Formats: sequence, structure tokens, C-alpha cells
Amino acid sequence: MEQKQKAPYITLAEERSGFKIWIVDGSYIRGKIDEEFTNFGQHYRFPYIPENEFWLDQEAANDEQKFFIDHLLVEHRLMKAGKPYEEAIFEADRAERKERRRAGDIKKLTHNGNKLPDGHEVHKELWKHLENGINVWLVSGRLVRSVFDIDFTAGGHDKVYEFVPYKEVWIDDDIIEQERGYVLLHELHERNLMSKGFPYNKAHEESSKLEYHCRHHPDELHALLVQEGWS
Repeated sequence: MEQKQKAPYITLAEERSGFKIWIVDGSYIRGKIDEEFTNFGQHYRFPYIPENEFWLDQEAANDEQKFFIDHLLVEHRLMKAGKPYEEAIFEADRAERKERRRAGDIKKLTHNGNKLPDGHEVHKELWKHLENGINVWLVSGRLVRSVFDIDFTAGGHDKVYEFVPYKEVWIDDDIIEQERGYVLLHELHERNLMSKGFPYNKAHEESSKLEYHCRHHPDELHALLVQEGWS
């Protein structure tokens, strides 16, 4: 019988270059350890990750693991050698982009390079049209990262990203269903604050606090979403 792993570990995906690459429960990490944990991580970025491990958040579709691992190999190597995170992620992003190009993602969204990408082309499903005119879309997170912003994580909206069409909020389709409500709350609250004149950094900070609170009090999620216009 397979031994059940202790949280946040879900399953060992593979071992490469001396690293154990684990699929982890990102929802558990964001709720119990670090609300800013993203799609993946390594020790020199997130010290709670063991030095010889890479952590990949579980995805609704496991189609970006290769990109993330290639990124982490570069980022870990450079930060271990003393490079600051800002320099390491620049080089790691460049390595990741090469793999995304090889996979054909950019050609797919630019029609073989013949046109600029259009934000509407990454739409997967309209989640809801809100009474205040906001459209909440599930989008192809893979294509968004490949073509628009390689660091796109969880969600976003038109007040932050120039490629998101006016009055749209995007939720990454790779976010598992149990987490989507928390991400939605963060994005709606952040957008509402920015519409009132809050700078992004302050709006993001306040939205992260609200999201973190709600992860510990899930019974409040629906009521808080209604306050943000979800009706």
C-alpha cells in the first residue's frame, strides 16, 4: 500500500540533477505557511523548502511542469552562487521562455507570428457577468504565461495588466476548483480598491490579508464576495 504523504506533499513527480521534485498542496501552503507561495518554488526563494527539493503546486492540468522545472534549475543554481533573486529570476525566465517557444505556445496565439496576441483569445469560460459590468473569465493560464506575462499567477485584472481587456477579471484555469473562490475574492477586492485610487502595492497587500483571513474562515467567503460585487 502506498504510504500517505504528510502535508503539504502530495506526490513525488520525479528526481532530477540531485533534486526531488514534489507536487505539493499549494492551498495548504498559502493557508498555513506562506500566503505568497506561487506556482513553484525552491529553497533560496522560499527558505522553508528543503535545499534539495523543488515544489510544484498541483495544477488542474499538469501541462507546465517541464517549464517550471527548467526555471527552478536555473534560479536555484544562480541564487546558490550568490546572485540576488531579481537577477536569478531574469535568467530563469529567459530559460523558461525558450522552452515555451519550443512547445509552440507563442505560434498558437499569434497565428504563426502574423499578428499581435489578443487577450480575448485566452478566454476559456465566462464564469460570471457581474451587475457592475465586470466579466470574470477562466483563462488559459499556460497561454497567458507563454505569451503575455511569464510570471502571471492565479489571477489578474485590467487595473494591473495592460493585456487584460477593460472590465475583466481573469482566473487561471490551472487553479484547482477549491481555490478559485479565494483567488476571485483577492482579485475583486484589489480591483475595487484600485478603482478608488489605491496604488497596486497597497491594494495587493490589503487583498492578500483578506484572502488569508478567508482561508482561515471559509464560512465568510460567500458574504465577502457579495460585498465585492459578486451577486
